[in-house]
Amino acid sequence: MPISPARTIALEVLRRVEAEGAYASDVLHAELGSRVTLENAALATEVTFGVLRWRRLLDFLLDRQLKKPIARLDLPVALALRIGLYQLRFLERVPTRAAVNESVELVKRARKSSAASLVNAVLRRASAENPEAHATTEANPIERLIPADLPLADRLGILHSHPTWLVERWLKNLGEADTVALLEADNRTPNLSCALHDPLQRDEVFAAIKSAGLRIEPPHLLKSAFAASGGSPARTEPFRRGLISIQDEASQTIPLLLGVESGEAVLDLCAAPGGKTPPLVRAAGSRGMVVATDRHAHRLRAMRNQFERLNLEGVQIVELDATHDFPFGRLFDRILVDAPCSGTGTLARHPEIRWRLSQEQLAEFHILQVRILASAIQQLAPGGRLVYSTCSMEPEENEDVVSEVLKSAPTIKRAPQNEVTKSLEPHLVPGLDAQNLVDANSQVRTSPATQRTDGFFAAVLIKTGATKP
Repeated sequence: MPISPARTIALEVLRRVEAEGAYASDVLHAELGSRVTLENAALATEVTFGVLRWRRLLDFLLDRQLKKPIARLDLPVALALRIGLYQLRFLERVPTRAAVNESVELVKRARKSSAASLVNAVLRRASAENPEAHATTEANPIERLIPADLPLADRLGILHSHPTWLVERWLKNLGEADTVALLEADNRTPNLSCALHDPLQRDEVFAAIKSAGLRIEPPHLLKSAFAASGGSPARTEPFRRGLISIQDEASQTIPLLLGVESGEAVLDLCAAPGGKTPPLVRAAGSRGMVVATDRHAHRLRAMRNQFERLNLEGVQIVELDATHDFPFGRLFDRILVDAPCSGTGTLARHPEIRWRLSQEQLAEFHILQVRILASAIQQLAPGGRLVYSTCSMEPEENEDVVSEVLKSAPTIKRAPQNEVTKSLEPHLVPGLDAQNLVDANSQVRTSPATQRTDGFFAAVLIKTGATKP
């Protein structure tokens, strides 16, 4: 029996995510070449990310039908079961017969024919259990299947498919209502947001995207952003010509906080894959200088490719470990520290992170981030501005890092709140108050639950002393 390319691709992507530690978005980009139809690309993407988002709930339901936990099954068998059950529970337009039979064929293709009858029986029993249940409905029948005596964090973790330890900390930090809102946001398909590099080309870009069969949707944060649906913007002419980039709106916001002016020297640390560098280059202009660094050579190559697509010239790319002393013989007017982090603000876009991350790693990230920020401020010129940012929701990686570094850096201060809001106001969509994004410590926060973007944190810091003439 033939298997649809979509399900074959989904199985391979999920296998590599699980076995090799790959990221689903990267593997999908490689797998979904021009020979894959838009229909198959859409189904492969939906199944891949759906299985990753809902893995804990799927495993909970599958374990009810198995004699041994799904975690003890061979990986191809476990993945075929998850793929089948995800379609049965979440994709109403996929016939039960297709979801079950193709999962059976997947394990045969993976040379696990001995498990074919198991996959067939388990999925048929699972489809018969509360067949009307749909995990995204408001009155969720699955709640009845969860033991009533489970602690709240376990219960929410199963229902919303997150690890218990992460739910526990969010309940402590955010409260139950905000935690549930964040869990729900993490399981929504995120907007495919794009950055428009030249506002004067808006009409031309939008016309080309629409002619490619995509729909244009309005932004949530920035006037220069937009969302696209109904296909991939990467397959359009504006993307190939470097007129647009695919980038979350919260990520697009971070470079704006630096307030780069023409002629300034800018240092972009941990810059790969380079999404935040282009607006810095354009703002600095031909009289300015932008140095973009990263410690990994392969990420620098990806950044160079990105800059070539954008026809971006004049960027100095440097391989650099930002935790050590820098080799530069000068100070910089503006510095962006987009620090490596846990990525808990991107769990909708990168759902595999929730199954890889451990609580102990947050402390490790904190140490790394403190070292990078402490090194970076040594390169900041008097009167200069530095932005420290992460795509994390965790205090240890955000305000705790800034507070720790500021204790031993008397010349570094937080920028006044009104300066931060003023740097944002010209760029925000009409009706959005910049003060809703900036707290009393001049720290900018976005949330998947509130802004429907990735969850970002940014602190704006300035160095006291005479400014440049």
